[in-house]
Amino acid sequence: MEATEKVTLKEVTLNTLNGLSTGIVVALIPGALINQLVKALAPLWPQLNFMLVLTAFAAALLPAISGVCVGMTAKLSPIQTSSLALAATAGAGNMSLKNGQITVNGSGDVINIAITIMLAYGLILLMGKRLKAYTILLVPLLVLLIAGGIGSLTRIPVSQVTRLIGLGVEHLMNLQPVLMGLVMGVVFALLIVSPISSVGIATAISISGVAAGSANLGITAAAFALAVFGWKANTVGTSIAHFLGSPKMQMANLMTKPKLLIPIMLNAGILGALGAIFKIGGNPMSAGFGFSGLIGPMAALADRPATGANITLLVVLFFVLPIGLALLTNYLFNNKLHFFTSKDFELDFN
Repeated sequence: MEATEKVTLKEVTLNTLNGLSTGIVVALIPGALINQLVKALAPLWPQLNFMLVLTAFAAALLPAISGVCVGMTAKLSPIQTSSLALAATAGAGNMSLKNGQITVNGSGDVINIAITIMLAYGLILLMGKRLKAYTILLVPLLVLLIAGGIGSLTRIPVSQVTRLIGLGVEHLMNLQPVLMGLVMGVVFALLIVSPISSVGIATAISISGVAAGSANLGITAAAFALAVFGWKANTVGTSIAHFLGSPKMQMANLMTKPKLLIPIMLNAGILGALGAIFKIGGNPMSAGFGFSGLIGPMAALADRPATGANITLLVVLFFVLPIGLALLTNYLFNNKLHFFTSKDFELDFN
């Protein structure tokens, strides 16, 4: 469908964020799921290294995949969607020309990819059907040159700003690790139930180490809490999907009744602070996933020796404590304070 009807800035922003979130997951989740395992097994089976090559290819395609996902989310035509992908690739900054050859390094700057996609999206809406028969000829060219060109120019200052944000987070973690661990846990718990991509933010500012571990534990706390809070109103499969899938499925309920975020923030803050106390690590990819796919626990385990004590600690932090805190806050806020009911977290997929 051509993008000709009136679209608000809010719709453009939400479509971009939602599409970008999907693109990040599609491009980066293969590597997040298997890279650590493949690296551990590679000394025994060198042939497995080919898997690392494939996941690296997938990660490098993040800009184009994100452009396609935004186009599909916005219900743009194939030409318009492909043009978004071209512009996003130009603005990502992960491709460069050296000695007449194009080289690719990493996934690109996520924030600048978002900026470039929004510029391209706006340009597509502005052109609409005005080009008529010349659409297939001019839309890809104009979107690539104008939006992609501007994205190429903004890449350096944007990457410098995001790098400073990442360094600022790292510096604050060193100064006040427990307090910042608490803050990171709460912030990422709120991100995971918002329209904004927690993975996108974590990747954009390149948080790693204890900051990433605390962020991941905050999401884990939110996921288990939501599963327990609504377990009487939801099916078993839906409840499990909160932590094996994504707690983002509760976004509508939480946006409608923001007070429901209070017990979630409480649990996330506690686990985030404990993550800092026990120096739970992570990387930019693991920070925004939580318990899903065991990405958080696996990244934390990769950051320390795989001893029995460390494995037990991670099981307690990523599984036992989130469930315990969820049961405790459910008892206090639901049974004693009557702050919410299980019905508030009901999901109907029929």
